[in-house]
Amino acid sequence: MDWGVAAAGLLTGLLVGTTGMGGGALTMPLLTLVFGVPPLAAVSSDLVAGAVMKPVGAVVHLRRGTVQPKLVGWLCLGSLPCAAVGSLLAGALGKGAESVLKEIVGGAVLLAAGMLFLRMVLARRGAAPDGSVVRPLPTVLLGGVAGLVVGATSVGSGSIIIVVLLLINRGLSSARLVGTDLVQAVPLVAVAAVGHLVAGDVHFGLVGSLLVGSLPGVLVGALVSARVPDRPVRVLVGGMLVTTGLAMLGADVVLSASAGLLVVLIGAVLPLVRNTRRAPAVSGR
Repeated sequence: MDWGVAAAGLLTGLLVGTTGMGGGALTMPLLTLVFGVPPLAAVSSDLVAGAVMKPVGAVVHLRRGTVQPKLVGWLCLGSLPCAAVGSLLAGALGKGAESVLKEIVGGAVLLAAGMLFLRMVLARRGAAPDGSVVRPLPTVLLGGVAGLVVGATSVGSGSIIIVVLLLINRGLSSARLVGTDLVQAVPLVAVAAVGHLVAGDVHFGLVGSLLVGSLPGVLVGALVSARVPDRPVRVLVGGMLVTTGLAMLGADVVLSASAGLLVVLIGAVLPLVRNTRRAPAVSGR
């Protein structure tokens, strides 16, 4: 049992349970950068652990009724076959091309960070009146792209899908976005994990250590999610994603950490600036 890996699993489990994001985008880089796990083994083991962890959060949302079943169906239609293809592509790269996989994951993590902040911007604009409308074609395409990315890198089952869902269906509430994404992520991550199991890339000791931390983490996160301020957590996750993404791409550790800290500071200051600008208008009423 590696208690350091278990602690990493606890952190990501808490983030997934609380915000619906931060799983693969943090776990895989942490395993590679901090614990020295080869990229392909980190992706494979993270996916298998996620296949066990994701249903915990999904069950909570199903019991609360915060799931859009039609969206789940259309997303899975695109994501499941593409996840299988992505996992096979990752296995085909082989150990000789793991540096390429590391760079691909770094780019995917930075994309996840951008999607996270885009989600926060869109969420402040409020919901449109067409929240029940389902757009099949863009939803299937979204599922396909996300499935390919998840299968190859283990990144994106929460961050990418949940943000693009906001773009194509602005009427969904935040709870339904998270619930719908978590439910569709269960078969998506399972298919990708099976692909990596077939390729023989999974380290089961690593999976066990991750689950020791992530299972209680995601359960606690789901239970306290309604009480934890949403924005500060997402800003911190965004900063961590930027740091790990740049490090995976080969940037200097100091530069990566400085960029992540800058993102956190900007995310913390922007609301204060907006409140300052609104203050005169409020006081003048």
